[in-house]
Amino acid sequence: MDIGQFAERHLGMDDKTWIKHSNPWSGWTRMTILPLFSLAIWSRVWLGWDALWPIAAVVLWTWLNPRLFRPPTHNDAWMTKGVLGERVWLAKTATPIPAHHVKMGRLLNWGAGVGLAILIYGLWQLDLGLVLTGLVATMGAKLWFLDRMVWLFADTSANRTESTGSPAS
Repeated sequence: MDIGQFAERHLGMDDKTWIKHSNPWSGWTRMTILPLFSLAIWSRVWLGWDALWPIAAVVLWTWLNPRLFRPPTHNDAWMTKGVLGERVWLAKTATPIPAHHVKMGRLLNWGAGVGLAILIYGLWQLDLGLVLTGLVATMGAKLWFLDRMVWLFADTSANRTESTGSPAS
């Protein structure tokens, strides 16, 4: 199980929630989670055990974010295509996807994992340079992954159109 499948299962992401999450406002505001979580963890320096409150607030925001927005009115936005492509990615065991997407997707997820390890170590050591390096690496890999998911969505939408004769959603 990859991190996306873990998140989908533990955040209760059903079809309705995924459609709402494909709203660009949901996708772009979700990019705040890792920086806010990092700041919340760092706040232990100033707040001690009271840092659990901002950490809990970020966890709540993580759960609430994909549920707050209306479904998008169209699928033209880059973020919408990225989120819909991510959904295709998560279903790759049931519906195979082109090998070049699997290879690059795994590579980018691995890169995000390395960035996350740097971020975690930086937060543990309270090393701002490592924290920023980890954030840039993790978020950069995530954005690159989303760009690949746009491509995957386009490829799979084109295949659905060709096989059914009707436009894909």
